[in-house]
Amino acid sequence: MALRMWASSTANALKLSSSVSKSQLSPSLDASPQGLKYANSHEWVKHEGSVATIGITDHAQDHLGEVVFVELPEENGSVSKEKSFGAVESVKATSEILSPISGEVIEVNKKLTEAPGLINSSPYEDGWMIKVKPSNPSELESLMGSKEYTKFCEEEDAAH
Repeated sequence: MALRMWASSTANALKLSSSVSKSQLSPSLDASPQGLKYANSHEWVKHEGSVATIGITDHAQDHLGEVVFVELPEENGSVSKEKSFGAVESVKATSEILSPISGEVIEVNKKLTEAPGLINSSPYEDGWMIKVKPSNPSELESLMGSKEYTKFCEEEDAAH
C-alpha cells in the first residue's frame, strides 16, 4: 500500500497521468496502412490493379500472440469469400484464415514457411499471405474501410 501511495505521489509530482487513451492501448488499430479493406474476421486486402494481396491484421496477430506456424494454399488454387484458405498457429491457439474475397491464388508468401514471425513483426508488409486474382471484384465493396474496422475492433474488444 505504501509503495502504491509513493508511486501515485511521484506520478503527481512529475505531472504524469494514469489515464491512457484508446490509441495508446491499441496502437495497432492506428498503425494500419491506408487503402486497405478489412473483413470482420480480421483479414486485410490490398487491391492493386488485377491483384489483391491478403493477410491478417495487426489487431489479429496481437490477439494471437507469437505465430509459430502458417499453413497456406498452393499457388494456382482458388479461394472463396468467407471460406478457410489456411491456418495460423500461435503459442496461444490455432486459427483458420478466411478469405475476404474469391479468386485464383497467383502467389503464396513462401517466406512465412521459414519465418512465420513475420506476421507478428510486419503483418501489412513482409507478413502478407497470398496474392489473388479476384474473380468477383465487387466483393471488395462489402469489406470495411480503415475507420469502420477500427470502430469494429474497439466494439469487439469492449464486449470481451
